[in-house]
Amino acid sequence: MFTGIIEAVGTVTEVLENGSNRSFWIKSSISNQLKIDQSVAHDGVCLTVDDLKDDMHRVTAVKETLGKTNLATWALYRLINLERSMLMNGRLDGHLVQGHVDTTGNCIAVKEEAGSWLYTFSFPEQFANLLVEKGSASINGTSLTVFNVQRNSFEVAIIPYTYEHTNIHQLQPGSPVNLEFDIIGKYVLRNTQLQ
Repeated sequence: MFTGIIEAVGTVTEVLENGSNRSFWIKSSISNQLKIDQSVAHDGVCLTVDDLKDDMHRVTAVKETLGKTNLATWALYRLINLERSMLMNGRLDGHLVQGHVDTTGNCIAVKEEAGSWLYTFSFPEQFANLLVEKGSASINGTSLTVFNVQRNSFEVAIIPYTYEHTNIHQLQPGSPVNLEFDIIGKYVLRNTQLQ
């Protein structure tokens, strides 16, 4: 379980193909603190650390993960949002994030607004009932408040700190993103559908 508060931004230093799997070596300021078999959110995708060296760690994505996330587009030097799993004795500064991506969306607009940025994202309409105005969503693992929620799009406002300390600054129209919607909303929706 994660909070959507990004700890570090890593850089992809190597991409390896192994059958239908793809492994990524990632260099970051927290890599030397990780352990093999540890769960870490990478752009919102919960992946297991399977190797370590120097200030890098390696994770592997299977075909299922590559097909349902934006990991298939990862290339050398891409910046990756990283978050270790949450501690149960700390504050929940973002929202409950599982690291299980629901779908991918696309950045469709970026507008600078005198010190902040307005991003618009599209998503498949079948997920529209999982977003509410001023609710939370995880975009590439970052917990953000959504507004102007439509049937297949929403907006987020990005403050300078988030812009500088996550990989959102590398997004531009057409960039694919990983989306995870609020787990509480999913349970509420499921409960109402069963009644």
